[in-house]
Amino acid sequence: MWTSWTRRIAVRNRLAAALTVLALAACTPAPETAVEDPHAGSRPIAWNALLERPRESADARIFYGSGELEFGELWLPEGPGPHPVVAMIHGGCWLAAIPGTILQDYLAADLRRRGIAVWNLEYARIGHAEGAYPGTFEDIAAGIDHLRVLSPEHGLDLDRLVFTGHSAGGHLALWAAARGVLAEDSPLHRENPLLPDAVVTLAGINDLADYRAHGPGRCGEPETVDNLLAGAGYDDTSPAAMLPVGVPQTVISGELDPIVPPVLGERYVLLAQAAGDEAVSITLPDAGHFELIDPAAPAWAAILAEYERALAPGTPD
Repeated sequence: MWTSWTRRIAVRNRLAAALTVLALAACTPAPETAVEDPHAGSRPIAWNALLERPRESADARIFYGSGELEFGELWLPEGPGPHPVVAMIHGGCWLAAIPGTILQDYLAADLRRRGIAVWNLEYARIGHAEGAYPGTFEDIAAGIDHLRVLSPEHGLDLDRLVFTGHSAGGHLALWAAARGVLAEDSPLHRENPLLPDAVVTLAGINDLADYRAHGPGRCGEPETVDNLLAGAGYDDTSPAAMLPVGVPQTVISGELDPIVPPVLGERYVLLAQAAGDEAVSITLPDAGHFELIDPAAPAWAAILAEYERALAPGTPD
């Protein structure tokens, strides 16, 4: 989507910088306008440490489009089903330089053991040929809607469906849940989008404008948000600008998160509630950014409870 070689070079430089910062858990001072991290001396787990652990494998990698990144990994519980489904979107600052679906493998494996099917989506990101607006969003939409194709063969119960995502993936999960309110003249509008019973964001960047202006700089904002939007506005890209979404929302944050501090989630929930949405903010003590995708962390029990509540038969209405 870029228009000049100079911009490509600048983007690559920013990708490398963002990757280094994320791996080191970002200890540099934040700008004066950024959200202050009251736990700057704490040492939450980093993604590279998480990925040093052994991982289980998905049951199948299935392409939802013709692009090399247009695939999802399907994790199926034992038995014929029908199985409740969690559609999962990984984070990584929307950047190609950060690992993709493997970041969510630990959650997916745990949910599979509990009888929950997982559709873990890959998608084009900033730095990929088709990444940023509109391609990133189009990939998510196509991947989510592909569940309708998968459901009959794999015993998926789409009447018990939750969207979830971590960090930038939380933004995309909430955006996917909001597609029902997209204007017909939006390039991202699709007829009859598949919508969830609920959405659970884990350290989600739910308000792009707020994160661009007040994020702590760990994802390279404001430039990263600008590169994601590629000149587009917030009206069809930022969940905060699309309210009311009309889908129950649980916004989970880690108390020690230096990348998406909990105050950002709390502010989004206030906006959602004011717009008439059912939304709740949960801040988990002693949890950083990546503890929220680590089933071995104490935070997992509370997160799992939210998935199980949302997937329980007959709820939410």
